[in-house]
Amino acid sequence: MRFTLLRTSYNTFIITTLTANPPLSTNSFLFQHPPTWKNHPSAQINRLPAELQSWLQETGSLTKRLRGLYGAQFGVSVLFHQHKPATIDECRLLALPPAHYQLIREVLLHADGKPLVLARTILPAATIEVAHRNLSHLGSKPLGEVIFAYPDLERRQRQFSCAQTNVWSSSLQAQLAVNQATWGRRTVYAIHKQPLLVAEFFLPGITLAVE
Repeated sequence: MRFTLLRTSYNTFIITTLTANPPLSTNSFLFQHPPTWKNHPSAQINRLPAELQSWLQETGSLTKRLRGLYGAQFGVSVLFHQHKPATIDECRLLALPPAHYQLIREVLLHADGKPLVLARTILPAATIEVAHRNLSHLGSKPLGEVIFAYPDLERRQRQFSCAQTNVWSSSLQAQLAVNQATWGRRTVYAIHKQPLLVAEFFLPGITLAVE
């Protein structure tokens, strides 16, 4: 099921359903161009609002934190869930051969009518296998609820990006209208020594969350 987001006022949206237009890229609903990532942009991050810094630097589960804030109003909308080649940059980060198919999952995290986080996950076949396929049939279940339940979960690497408006696909823009630079992070995790990559971009509504 697809969704559209109808703007009613600044940072307030109504989530309804429809069949989305096909994405510009066949490997992503979110992006038409890959974002640029940096390993340690600490000077830039330190100048960001404290509320946004706290989300970018969160070390625990975003799902757990968002559920603590919004309870049952927190939800996940699946935008893209297909076996496709990851980008060359993503393959390099995960030490995967390019052009091989991986499970790519893109979602919107939202609560109380507000879009909060856009996320993209790359799940190699070996990681799905050692996780007993718990990662390949998530549906609208948050990824964080699954991976943070593994006691041997490792966080291997984290990078940051300030995505400009031109990286987003026309399909996403038609529904969400991302009209400002958007900060995000991506993290290489490992389950039983097998890696996966999770990228998360924080939309303006995230800084309105009251803790």
